[in-house]
Amino acid sequence: MAQVEGSWATPIVISKQTARRFILVRQGLWPGRRWKGKKGTAQALRACEAVQLDPLNVVGRSQDIVLHSRVLDYAPEHLQQLLYTDREFFDYGGWLAVYPMSELPYWRVHMQNRGSVKRVEDFVFKHNGLFEAMRAELWAHGPLKNRDVEGKSVGSWNYRGRKDTSLALYLMWLSGELMIHHRDGFERVYDFRGKIVPHKSDSIVSEKEAEEFFARKSIAFKGLILERRWKTDLEHYLHRKIDGDEMRVRMKAWGEKGLVAFVKIDGENDKYLILMEDLPSIDLLELGKVPRDWNPIKSTTLDEVTFLAPLDIVIARGRAKKLFDFEYLWEVYKPPGQRRWGYFTLPVLYGDDLVARMDPVLDRATKTLNIKGFWLEDDAPAKEPSFSVALVCGLIRFAGFLDARRINIAPIRPLMLRQSLQSEIRKTMDVSVR
Repeated sequence: MAQVEGSWATPIVISKQTARRFILVRQGLWPGRRWKGKKGTAQALRACEAVQLDPLNVVGRSQDIVLHSRVLDYAPEHLQQLLYTDREFFDYGGWLAVYPMSELPYWRVHMQNRGSVKRVEDFVFKHNGLFEAMRAELWAHGPLKNRDVEGKSVGSWNYRGRKDTSLALYLMWLSGELMIHHRDGFERVYDFRGKIVPHKSDSIVSEKEAEEFFARKSIAFKGLILERRWKTDLEHYLHRKIDGDEMRVRMKAWGEKGLVAFVKIDGENDKYLILMEDLPSIDLLELGKVPRDWNPIKSTTLDEVTFLAPLDIVIARGRAKKLFDFEYLWEVYKPPGQRRWGYFTLPVLYGDDLVARMDPVLDRATKTLNIKGFWLEDDAPAKEPSFSVALVCGLIRFAGFLDARRINIAPIRPLMLRQSLQSEIRKTMDVSVR
Protein backbone atom coordinates (compact mmCIF):
# COMPACT_ATOMS: atom_id res chain seq x y z
CA MET A 1 0.00 0.00 0.00
CA ALA A 2 2.97 2.34 0.61
CA GLN A 3 3.31 5.20 -1.85
CA VAL A 4 5.74 4.72 -4.71
CA GLU A 5 8.31 7.37 -5.55
CA GLY A 6 7.02 10.05 -7.89
CA SER A 7 3.36 9.51 -7.08
CA TRP A 8 3.24 11.48 -3.83
CA ALA A 9 0.26 13.58 -4.97
CA THR A 10 -1.95 10.52 -5.55
CA PRO A 11 -3.91 10.03 -2.31
CA ILE A 12 -3.69 6.78 -0.41
CA VAL A 13 -7.18 5.64 0.63
CA ILE A 14 -7.45 4.34 4.19
CA SER A 15 -10.36 3.23 6.35
CA LYS A 16 -11.84 5.52 8.97
CA GLN A 17 -10.79 3.05 11.65
CA THR A 18 -7.18 3.24 10.45
CA ALA A 19 -7.30 7.05 10.49
CA ARG A 20 -8.74 7.04 14.01
CA ARG A 21 -6.24 4.52 15.30
CA PHE A 22 -3.34 6.35 13.68
CA ILE A 23 -4.27 9.63 15.37
CA LEU A 24 -4.69 7.86 18.71
CA VAL A 25 -1.48 5.86 18.44
CA ARG A 26 0.61 8.81 17.30
CA GLN A 27 -0.62 10.73 20.33
CA GLY A 28 0.14 7.83 22.66
CA LEU A 29 -3.46 7.02 23.60
CA TRP A 30 -3.94 3.65 21.95
CA PRO A 31 -3.64 0.72 22.44
CA GLY A 32 -2.64 1.90 25.93
CA ARG A 33 -0.10 3.86 27.96
CA ARG A 34 3.38 3.19 26.61
CA TRP A 35 5.34 5.60 28.83
CA LYS A 36 5.91 5.68 32.59
CA GLY A 37 6.89 8.17 35.28
CA LYS A 38 8.89 11.35 34.83
CA LYS A 39 11.04 9.93 32.03
CA GLY A 40 7.88 8.80 30.29
CA THR A 41 6.36 12.25 30.73
CA ALA A 42 9.26 13.74 28.76
CA GLN A 43 8.82 11.06 26.07
CA ALA A 44 5.09 11.78 25.85
CA LEU A 45 5.61 15.53 25.58
CA ARG A 46 8.01 15.05 22.68
CA ALA A 47 5.77 12.54 20.93
CA CYS A 48 2.71 14.78 21.27
CA GLU A 49 4.64 17.74 19.73
CA ALA A 50 2.72 20.20 21.98
CA VAL A 51 0.48 20.01 25.05
CA GLN A 52 -1.82 22.96 25.69
CA LEU A 53 -1.81 24.51 29.16
CA ASP A 54 -4.88 25.85 30.96
CA PRO A 55 -5.26 27.22 34.51
CA LEU A 56 -8.72 25.76 35.26
CA ASN A 57 -8.56 23.04 37.92
CA VAL A 58 -11.89 21.27 38.49
CA VAL A 59 -10.55 17.76 38.98
CA GLY A 60 -7.12 18.42 37.53
CA ARG A 61 -5.74 20.81 34.94
CA SER A 62 -6.29 19.82 31.31
CA GLN A 63 -2.56 19.36 30.68
CA ASP A 64 -2.23 17.00 33.63
CA ILE A 65 -5.20 14.93 32.44
CA VAL A 66 -3.62 14.82 28.95
CA LEU A 67 -0.43 13.38 30.43
CA HIS A 68 -2.23 11.08 32.88
CA SER A 69 -4.05 9.52 29.92
CA ARG A 70 -0.71 8.72 28.24
CA VAL A 71 1.78 8.10 31.05
CA LEU A 72 1.61 5.37 33.67
CA ASP A 73 2.14 6.73 37.20
CA TYR A 74 2.12 10.34 35.99
CA ALA A 75 2.17 13.07 38.65
CA PRO A 76 1.77 16.84 38.00
CA GLU A 77 5.15 17.53 39.63
CA HIS A 78 6.78 15.64 36.74
CA LEU A 79 5.67 18.36 34.34
CA GLN A 80 6.72 21.13 36.73
CA GLN A 81 10.18 19.64 37.16
CA LEU A 82 10.71 19.13 33.42
CA LEU A 83 9.70 22.73 32.76
CA TYR A 84 11.19 24.74 35.58
CA THR A 85 13.91 22.62 37.20
CA ASP A 86 15.41 20.46 34.46
CA ARG A 87 14.65 23.01 31.69
CA GLU A 88 14.01 20.24 29.18
CA PHE A 89 10.84 22.04 28.04
CA PHE A 90 9.43 25.55 27.94
CA ASP A 91 5.93 27.02 27.88
CA TYR A 92 5.04 29.74 25.43
CA GLY A 93 2.40 31.53 23.38
CA GLY A 94 -1.04 33.10 23.32
CA TRP A 95 -2.14 29.55 22.54
CA LEU A 96 -0.18 28.45 25.58
CA ALA A 97 1.59 25.12 25.21
CA VAL A 98 4.64 23.12 26.28
CA TYR A 99 7.44 22.49 23.76
CA PRO A 100 10.82 20.74 23.96
CA MET A 101 13.67 23.15 24.77
CA SER A 102 15.55 21.77 21.77
CA GLU A 103 12.93 23.49 19.56
CA LEU A 104 13.64 26.96 20.95
CA PRO A 105 16.03 28.01 18.11
CA TYR A 106 13.12 27.52 15.68
CA TRP A 107 10.57 29.17 17.94
CA ARG A 108 12.81 32.20 18.21
CA VAL A 109 12.05 32.92 14.54
CA HIS A 110 8.36 32.87 15.45
CA MET A 111 9.08 35.10 18.46
CA GLN A 112 11.10 37.53 16.35
CA ASN A 113 8.29 37.81 13.80
CA ARG A 114 5.73 38.20 16.55
CA GLY A 115 7.67 41.06 18.07
CA SER A 116 7.48 43.02 14.82
CA VAL A 117 3.67 43.02 14.54
CA LYS A 118 2.51 46.62 14.01
CA ARG A 119 0.32 46.96 17.10
CA VAL A 120 3.15 45.56 19.23
CA GLU A 121 5.68 47.91 17.63
CA ASP A 122 3.32 50.85 18.16
CA PHE A 123 3.03 50.02 21.85
CA VAL A 124 6.81 49.66 22.18
CA PHE A 125 7.54 52.95 20.39
CA LYS A 126 5.04 54.80 22.61
CA HIS A 127 6.39 53.25 25.80
CA ASN A 128 10.09 52.84 25.12
CA GLY A 129 11.08 54.04 28.59
CA LEU A 130 8.74 51.45 30.11
CA PHE A 131 10.62 48.55 28.55
CA GLU A 132 13.96 49.92 29.74
CA ALA A 133 12.49 50.25 33.22
CA MET A 134 11.31 46.61 33.10
CA ARG A 135 14.78 45.46 32.07
CA ALA A 136 16.35 47.39 34.92
CA GLU A 137 13.80 45.98 37.39
CA LEU A 138 14.45 42.42 36.22
CA TRP A 139 18.22 42.82 36.49
CA ALA A 140 17.88 44.26 39.97
CA HIS A 141 15.05 42.18 41.44
CA GLY A 142 14.15 39.38 39.02
CA PRO A 143 12.56 36.93 38.49
CA LEU A 144 9.31 38.95 38.56
CA LYS A 145 5.60 38.41 38.15
CA ASN A 146 3.07 41.07 37.17
CA ARG A 147 2.06 41.91 40.73
CA ASP A 148 5.68 42.59 41.71
CA VAL A 149 5.83 45.75 39.57
CA GLU A 150 3.84 48.96 39.95
CA GLY A 151 2.19 50.14 36.74
CA LYS A 152 -0.44 52.33 35.20
CA SER A 153 -3.88 51.07 34.21
CA VAL A 154 -4.16 50.22 30.51
CA GLY A 155 -6.85 51.98 28.48
CA SER A 156 -8.41 50.67 25.30
CA TRP A 157 -5.68 48.28 24.09
CA ASN A 158 -5.46 45.33 26.42
CA TYR A 159 -3.28 42.40 25.43
CA ARG A 160 -3.10 39.97 28.34
CA GLY A 161 -2.53 42.61 30.98
CA ARG A 162 -4.35 45.34 32.94
CA LYS A 163 -1.23 47.44 33.62
CA ASP A 164 1.30 48.90 31.22
CA THR A 165 4.03 47.02 33.09
CA SER A 166 2.11 43.73 32.68
CA LEU A 167 1.80 44.37 28.95
CA ALA A 168 5.48 45.17 28.69
CA LEU A 169 6.48 41.92 30.42
CA TYR A 170 4.04 39.93 28.31
CA LEU A 171 5.28 41.41 25.03
CA MET A 172 8.91 40.89 26.03
CA TRP A 173 7.97 37.25 26.62
CA LEU A 174 6.15 36.87 23.30
CA SER A 175 9.14 38.33 21.45
CA GLY A 176 11.57 35.97 23.18
CA GLU A 177 13.50 38.41 25.34
CA LEU A 178 11.97 36.89 28.47
CA MET A 179 10.88 33.36 29.32
CA ILE A 180 8.96 31.77 32.15
CA HIS A 181 11.23 31.16 35.11
CA HIS A 182 8.48 29.30 36.97
CA ARG A 183 4.80 29.72 37.84
CA ASP A 184 3.30 30.84 41.12
CA GLY A 185 0.11 28.81 41.04
CA PHE A 186 -0.47 29.48 37.39
CA GLU A 187 0.81 33.06 37.32
CA ARG A 188 3.80 33.70 35.06
CA VAL A 189 7.11 34.58 36.71
CA TYR A 190 9.46 36.12 34.15
CA ASP A 191 13.21 36.33 33.76
CA PHE A 192 15.66 36.96 30.93
CA ARG A 193 15.96 34.16 28.39
CA GLY A 194 19.73 34.00 28.88
CA LYS A 195 19.30 33.23 32.57
CA ILE A 196 16.91 30.35 31.91
CA VAL A 197 17.80 28.57 28.68
CA PRO A 198 20.65 26.03 28.55
CA HIS A 199 23.46 27.46 26.44
CA LYS A 200 23.16 24.79 23.73
CA SER A 201 19.54 25.80 23.06
CA ASP A 202 20.00 29.57 23.17
CA SER A 203 20.47 30.22 19.45
CA ILE A 204 18.32 31.11 16.45
CA VAL A 205 18.05 29.34 13.08
CA SER A 206 17.50 30.88 9.66
CA GLU A 207 14.02 31.69 8.37
CA LYS A 208 14.31 28.83 5.85
CA GLU A 209 15.25 26.32 8.55
CA ALA A 210 12.32 27.47 10.67
CA GLU A 211 9.93 27.17 7.73
CA GLU A 212 10.96 23.55 7.09
CA PHE A 213 10.81 22.69 10.77
CA PHE A 214 7.32 24.11 11.29
CA ALA A 215 6.03 22.66 8.03
CA ARG A 216 6.87 19.24 9.44
CA LYS A 217 5.69 20.02 12.99
CA SER A 218 2.27 21.23 11.86
CA ILE A 219 1.64 17.82 10.27
CA ALA A 220 3.27 15.78 13.04
CA PHE A 221 1.18 17.51 15.72
CA LYS A 222 -2.12 16.42 14.20
CA GLY A 223 -0.94 13.26 12.47
CA LEU A 224 -3.25 13.94 9.55
CA ILE A 225 -3.91 17.53 8.54
CA LEU A 226 -6.39 18.79 5.98
CA GLU A 227 -4.64 20.09 2.89
CA ARG A 228 -6.35 23.49 3.25
CA ARG A 229 -5.51 23.66 6.96
CA TRP A 230 -1.75 23.23 6.51
CA LYS A 231 -1.35 26.78 5.21
CA THR A 232 -3.27 28.25 8.16
CA ASP A 233 -1.24 26.34 10.71
CA LEU A 234 2.05 27.21 9.05
CA GLU A 235 1.09 30.89 9.08
CA HIS A 236 0.53 30.58 12.83
CA TYR A 237 3.91 28.99 13.44
CA LEU A 238 5.82 31.45 11.25
CA HIS A 239 3.61 34.37 12.26
CA ARG A 240 3.41 35.74 8.74
CA LYS A 241 1.08 35.46 5.77
CA ILE A 242 1.75 32.84 3.10
CA ASP A 243 0.06 33.28 -0.25
CA GLY A 244 -1.43 30.40 -2.21
CA ASP A 245 1.34 30.24 -4.82
CA GLU A 246 4.06 30.02 -2.17
CA MET A 247 2.17 27.23 -0.43
CA ARG A 248 1.73 25.24 -3.62
CA VAL A 249 5.45 25.51 -4.38
CA ARG A 250 6.31 24.45 -0.84
CA MET A 251 3.93 21.48 -0.93
CA LYS A 252 5.27 20.29 -4.30
CA ALA A 253 8.87 20.55 -3.12
CA TRP A 254 8.14 18.62 0.06
CA GLY A 255 6.26 15.95 -1.85
CA GLU A 256 9.01 15.48 -4.42
CA LYS A 257 11.58 15.18 -1.63
CA GLY A 258 9.56 12.29 -0.23
CA LEU A 259 8.65 14.08 2.99
CA VAL A 260 4.85 14.22 2.71
CA ALA A 261 2.07 12.23 1.09
CA PHE A 262 -1.68 12.60 0.62
CA VAL A 263 -4.29 10.45 2.33
CA LYS A 264 -8.06 10.17 1.87
CA ILE A 265 -10.43 8.49 4.27
CA ASP A 266 -12.69 6.00 2.54
CA GLY A 267 -16.04 7.62 1.76
CA GLU A 268 -14.85 11.21 2.28
CA ASN A 269 -13.80 13.89 -0.21
CA ASP A 270 -11.23 15.72 1.90
CA LYS A 271 -7.54 15.20 1.32
CA TYR A 272 -5.10 15.05 4.23
CA LEU A 273 -1.35 15.44 4.40
CA ILE A 274 0.70 12.88 6.29
CA LEU A 275 4.43 12.61 6.88
CA MET A 276 5.95 10.02 4.58
CA GLU A 277 7.77 8.55 7.59
CA ASP A 278 4.36 7.59 9.05
CA LEU A 279 3.24 5.49 6.06
CA PRO A 280 4.71 2.22 7.42
CA SER A 281 2.54 2.66 10.51
CA ILE A 282 -0.49 3.25 8.30
CA ASP A 283 0.31 0.02 6.43
CA LEU A 284 0.43 -1.96 9.67
CA LEU A 285 -2.79 -0.44 10.98
CA GLU A 286 -4.59 -1.25 7.73
CA LEU A 287 -3.54 -4.86 8.30
CA GLY A 288 -4.95 -4.76 11.83
CA LYS A 289 -1.49 -4.67 13.43
CA VAL A 290 0.24 -2.23 15.79
CA PRO A 291 3.88 -1.10 15.53
CA ARG A 292 5.88 -2.97 18.16
CA ASP A 293 7.25 0.11 19.91
CA TRP A 294 3.72 1.43 20.40
CA ASN A 295 2.55 -1.51 22.51
CA PRO A 296 1.42 -0.52 26.03
CA ILE A 297 3.49 -1.16 29.14
CA LYS A 298 0.57 -2.62 31.06
CA SER A 299 -3.13 -2.53 30.21
CA THR A 300 -4.82 -1.65 26.95
CA THR A 301 -7.75 0.73 26.53
CA LEU A 302 -9.96 -2.36 26.32
CA ASP A 303 -8.72 -3.43 29.75
CA GLU A 304 -9.04 0.06 31.23
CA VAL A 305 -10.89 3.08 29.83
CA THR A 306 -9.08 6.40 29.51
CA PHE A 307 -10.58 9.83 30.20
CA LEU A 308 -9.57 12.47 27.69
CA ALA A 309 -8.87 16.06 28.71
CA PRO A 310 -11.07 18.86 27.33
CA LEU A 311 -8.16 20.40 25.38
CA ASP A 312 -6.67 17.13 24.13
CA ILE A 313 -5.76 17.68 20.47
CA VAL A 314 -7.39 14.35 19.57
CA ILE A 315 -10.86 15.71 20.36
CA ALA A 316 -10.53 19.50 20.40
CA ARG A 317 -11.85 21.87 17.72
CA GLY A 318 -14.31 19.45 16.16
CA ARG A 319 -11.92 16.55 15.70
CA ALA A 320 -14.01 14.26 17.92
CA LYS A 321 -16.92 14.57 15.47
CA LYS A 322 -14.70 14.07 12.43
CA LEU A 323 -12.80 11.05 13.75
CA PHE A 324 -15.24 9.37 16.12
CA ASP A 325 -18.70 10.65 15.14
CA PHE A 326 -18.70 11.95 18.71
CA GLU A 327 -20.12 15.38 19.39
CA TYR A 328 -17.96 17.23 21.87
CA LEU A 329 -17.91 20.82 23.03
CA TRP A 330 -16.08 22.11 26.07
CA GLU A 331 -19.00 23.79 27.84
CA VAL A 332 -17.07 25.40 30.67
CA TYR A 333 -17.71 28.91 29.34
CA LYS A 334 -21.41 28.36 28.67
CA PRO A 335 -24.08 29.53 31.13
CA PRO A 336 -25.39 26.54 33.15
CA GLY A 337 -28.77 26.61 31.40
CA GLN A 338 -27.15 26.26 27.99
CA ARG A 339 -24.97 23.25 28.81
CA ARG A 340 -26.00 20.00 27.23
CA TRP A 341 -23.73 17.82 29.34
CA GLY A 342 -21.62 19.47 32.00
CA TYR A 343 -19.06 22.00 33.15
CA PHE A 344 -15.92 19.88 32.70
CA THR A 345 -17.05 16.87 30.70
CA LEU A 346 -14.41 14.29 29.76
CA PRO A 347 -14.86 11.88 26.82
CA VAL A 348 -14.35 8.20 27.67
CA LEU A 349 -12.03 6.20 25.40
CA TYR A 350 -12.71 2.45 25.29
CA GLY A 351 -10.65 0.48 22.81
CA ASP A 352 -10.30 2.83 19.86
CA ASP A 353 -13.67 4.54 20.26
CA LEU A 354 -15.29 7.27 22.34
CA VAL A 355 -18.23 5.62 24.05
CA ALA A 356 -19.34 7.96 26.84
CA ARG A 357 -18.95 11.31 28.60
CA MET A 358 -18.29 11.92 32.27
CA ASP A 359 -18.65 15.21 34.17
CA PRO A 360 -16.47 14.91 37.28
CA VAL A 361 -15.66 17.29 40.12
CA LEU A 362 -13.21 16.73 42.96
CA ASP A 363 -14.24 17.59 46.52
CA ARG A 364 -10.78 18.20 47.92
CA ALA A 365 -11.97 18.57 51.51
CA THR A 366 -13.43 15.05 51.63
CA LYS A 367 -11.18 13.63 48.87
CA THR A 368 -14.26 12.49 46.96
CA LEU A 369 -14.43 12.17 43.21
CA ASN A 370 -18.05 13.07 42.42
CA ILE A 371 -19.45 11.97 39.08
CA LYS A 372 -22.01 14.69 38.42
CA GLY A 373 -23.12 13.28 35.10
CA PHE A 374 -22.48 10.25 32.91
CA TRP A 375 -23.81 9.79 29.37
CA LEU A 376 -23.34 6.70 27.22
CA GLU A 377 -23.33 6.82 23.44
CA ASP A 378 -26.11 4.86 21.74
CA ASP A 379 -23.68 2.19 20.56
CA ALA A 380 -21.74 1.94 23.84
CA PRO A 381 -21.28 -1.66 25.07
CA ALA A 382 -22.96 -0.90 28.40
CA LYS A 383 -24.19 -4.46 28.94
CA GLU A 384 -20.84 -6.12 28.31
CA PRO A 385 -19.11 -7.21 31.55
CA SER A 386 -15.73 -6.35 30.00
CA PHE A 387 -16.79 -2.72 29.62
CA SER A 388 -17.86 -2.35 33.27
CA VAL A 389 -14.53 -3.86 34.36
CA ALA A 390 -12.64 -1.44 32.09
CA LEU A 391 -14.67 1.48 33.42
CA VAL A 392 -13.97 0.50 37.02
CA CYS A 393 -10.25 0.22 36.34
CA GLY A 394 -10.24 3.61 34.65
CA LEU A 395 -12.18 5.26 37.48
CA ILE A 396 -9.92 3.81 40.16
CA ARG A 397 -6.76 4.92 38.36
CA PHE A 398 -8.24 8.38 37.78
CA ALA A 399 -9.22 8.66 41.45
CA GLY A 400 -5.72 7.62 42.47
CA PHE A 401 -4.22 10.27 40.21
CA LEU A 402 -6.41 12.87 41.95
CA ASP A 403 -5.59 11.48 45.41
CA ALA A 404 -9.31 10.77 45.94
CA ARG A 405 -10.29 8.18 48.53
CA ARG A 406 -13.92 7.87 47.58
CA ILE A 407 -16.00 7.85 44.38
CA ASN A 408 -19.62 8.92 44.11
CA ILE A 409 -21.14 7.18 41.07
CA ALA A 410 -24.82 7.97 41.74
CA PRO A 411 -25.58 9.50 38.31
CA ILE A 412 -24.23 6.55 36.33
CA ARG A 413 -26.88 4.75 34.31
CA PRO A 414 -28.16 2.18 33.48
CA LEU A 415 -28.70 0.78 36.97
CA MET A 416 -27.14 -2.57 36.05
CA LEU A 417 -23.90 -0.82 35.05
CA ARG A 418 -23.84 1.27 38.23
CA GLN A 419 -24.42 -1.78 40.44
CA SER A 420 -21.61 -3.62 38.68
CA LEU A 421 -19.30 -0.67 39.17
CA GLN A 422 -20.30 -0.33 42.82
CA SER A 423 -19.48 -3.96 43.52
CA GLU A 424 -16.05 -3.78 41.83
CA ILE A 425 -14.99 -0.41 43.25
CA ARG A 426 -15.75 -1.56 46.81
CA LYS A 427 -12.95 -4.10 46.49
CA THR A 428 -10.44 -1.25 46.28
CA MET A 429 -11.91 1.94 47.78
CA ASP A 430 -15.02 3.59 49.21
CA VAL A 431 -17.92 4.11 46.82
CA SER A 432 -21.22 5.95 47.12
CA VAL A 433 -24.40 5.96 45.07
CA ARG A 434 -26.05 8.79 47.01
